[in-house]
Amino acid sequence: MNINRGPLLVFAGQSNRPLAEEICKHLGLPLGKSETIKFTNDNLIVQYTESLREGDVFIVQTFSTPVSDAIMELMLMIDAAKSASAGRVTAVIPYYSYARSDKKDAPRISIAGRLVADLLQAAGADRILTMTLHSPQVHGFFKVPVDHLSSDLVISDHLRQNVPNAESGVVLAPDSGSIKRASAIARRLNCGLAFIDKQRLNDTHVESRALIGDVKGKAVYIVDDEISTAGSLVEAINFAKRMGAGDVYVAVSHGVYTGPAIERIAALDVVEVASTNTVYVSEEKVAASGGKLRVLSVAELFANAISNIHTGESVSTLFE
Repeated sequence: MNINRGPLLVFAGQSNRPLAEEICKHLGLPLGKSETIKFTNDNLIVQYTESLREGDVFIVQTFSTPVSDAIMELMLMIDAAKSASAGRVTAVIPYYSYARSDKKDAPRISIAGRLVADLLQAAGADRILTMTLHSPQVHGFFKVPVDHLSSDLVISDHLRQNVPNAESGVVLAPDSGSIKRASAIARRLNCGLAFIDKQRLNDTHVESRALIGDVKGKAVYIVDDEISTAGSLVEAINFAKRMGAGDVYVAVSHGVYTGPAIERIAALDVVEVASTNTVYVSEEKVAASGGKLRVLSVAELFANAISNIHTGESVSTLFE
């Protein structure tokens, strides 16, 4: 099916412009022209410097530090696009950080994942394109169509091409919540699967209790949705090593790398820590990690998804 829409236009906020530029290269399009100005009182103003009339507009903005500025800029860009008579506006959010806030697990708190979804829709977003939500149920917070991409194919291809005899290794889920993702990658690699069983000691401390599966003497691939401070990663790697694991490789969708993350990764007994470019990873961080950080591109996957959405074709076929 090919739907006759207005011209395809791709714009970028300030949070991950390199990814947006790479997406446009795959699409064979120039990145749209817009300008964001931050005043001395921290207010933002967004202006498009080209016509959007009846265009099929895609705005790329990841929710990385400073997250509140990224969200506000995206809402302003959506609202400005609608005011400029865009035919349809799709918010492309490679990393939706508030997906972690998906339930009321403490008294008197906000379910921020739902609140941000409401704000984006109130701003005028007609559609959402995102990748590897920490909690898939956040998909249901939106009343507009959501296309939820997976980085599993990119991660499994990277491991297959860069680890000798990758099929003889073991994919290790660092906790029970990551088993589904780890299992999908293990099937793609046709290799073993294991996971770490944890118990919560209190509100802030979790202890690894057992490793279910066999990792002794084998290459281990720890996969997860994101790395923030790398505290859980350190624990998972050390536990796997105590259980006799051989070389350890880490691959995640979102490399947020906040606080002491880079220092911790540099000190780890690990071959590499790979993440996709949903969050921008600077050359300074790569150097500070001792060269252990690797960045995998998902630009082509996003470009193909944008192209299929624009023409009315299935996005799910990208994973077949």
